[in-house]
Amino acid sequence: MPSVDCTRPDAHEHEFSFAFQPIVDAPARRVVSYEALVRGPRGESSAEVFARIPPRQLHRFDQALRVKAIRLAVRLNLCTSLNLNFLPNSVGRSSEYLKATLDASGEAGFPVERLVFEVTEKEWRQHRGSVEGCFGRCSALGFRTAIDDFGAGHSGLRRLTEYQPDFIKLDRDLIADIHLQRVKQVIVRGICSMCGELLITPVAEGVEKAEEYRWLRQAGIRIFQGYYFARPSFEALSVVPPGLF
Repeated sequence: MPSVDCTRPDAHEHEFSFAFQPIVDAPARRVVSYEALVRGPRGESSAEVFARIPPRQLHRFDQALRVKAIRLAVRLNLCTSLNLNFLPNSVGRSSEYLKATLDASGEAGFPVERLVFEVTEKEWRQHRGSVEGCFGRCSALGFRTAIDDFGAGHSGLRRLTEYQPDFIKLDRDLIADIHLQRVKQVIVRGICSMCGELLITPVAEGVEKAEEYRWLRQAGIRIFQGYYFARPSFEALSVVPPGLF
């Protein structure tokens, strides 16, 4: 397949699309957001899509992704929040990125306060200062922010002294079989206690088993994402069965 030429923010939108995975508020028994996950036009993986993007065009592609995600969310009548991911190394061009997203949000009639920008802990670690500056601009514009894969690295706790996002998404490695592993339980309880003091909402990401969900719920976590609730749906909004809560 040919590479994608992303010389305009809306270039070649037919070359990629999105799957949407719900993020739920368990006590309220409702979906509060959907994460937009890039896919090929026939549901191909994100790795296949990114493999076709020339490195010099990644920042333009990043803009195109956000524009398409917002437009598609509006077409699907999404009435919750929408989580969007920064591509690696795109944080340094955040001013351009945010302007394109802000313009797309305004054109589509999607409120900026319902947009949540995610950066992985790895990106946060590698782009010290840039992420904080980018997230500061996000907050000023009304966007909310999240650190994804928290706990996957070694410096996340230290970096929280410099910036506190709206959400921390716990890494899947911390979540997997947590009902069986005391060390993970102690770590997650500690993170949740810290989040409470800093007014950060913890999100249990990658929940796949009922036992994991039950333990995390008893530990006080209320926001969840994972296959236990629903897999991502291509160009559609997954429905979470109410009996799972």
